[in-house]
Amino acid sequence: MELVPTQDEVLALLRQTGALQQGHFECLNGLHTDVNLETALAMRYHRNAKMLSVGLSRKLRANPELRAMIPELSIVSATPAGLPVAYGLCEALRAGQVYWAEKDGREIPMRFRQFFEPVSGDKVVLVDDLLRSGMLLTEARQLLEARGAQVIALAVLVYQPTPQTRDFGSLPLYCLAKLEATYYADAASCQFCRRKVPLHQVDIVRRVQKNEQLVAASHL
Repeated sequence: MELVPTQDEVLALLRQTGALQQGHFECLNGLHTDVNLETALAMRYHRNAKMLSVGLSRKLRANPELRAMIPELSIVSATPAGLPVAYGLCEALRAGQVYWAEKDGREIPMRFRQFFEPVSGDKVVLVDDLLRSGMLLTEARQLLEARGAQVIALAVLVYQPTPQTRDFGSLPLYCLAKLEATYYADAASCQFCRRKVPLHQVDIVRRVQKNEQLVAASHL
């Protein structure tokens, strides 16, 4: 496998580790889909995490403007679920630092921990494991910019666009794979519901909390 894995290689790895799941899923925004991705199932293996992080870092290094900024870059995870990606990317790039945003519930504003606040002028690569709706990445970007940081790029392992994915305008997006899925607006229009295929709800907040626990345990 090359330093930058192909999309097919990334998706094959996600399938092999059980991270890429086929079935009937309901997203937090109400959409029904046939695909769910739990990247922690792949990233829990150090070899996989290293390969994916290095591959993503190579994509960023290919941009000469970004490459020149690397020593002063902050790698900021939009969620604790993205922390394995953020730490791996920071190590591969030899960037300046890592910090992250947190969200304790869907209706609770995102925040930074005390003493982890960005400083005005920070140049940030905003990271997560997955870009699907873009809701949390958008909120993290707004939080950073409100405190004077400059978000210069987004970096995710997998881009899984939906009909409701947020628009990030001209902000560069780097990913290792783009995942196509089928979406239905609600249960009434969902063919899986009509066929009575068992439904699994994708609880983003609970997934974030579980990943935070896994990350904390790995540093003990």
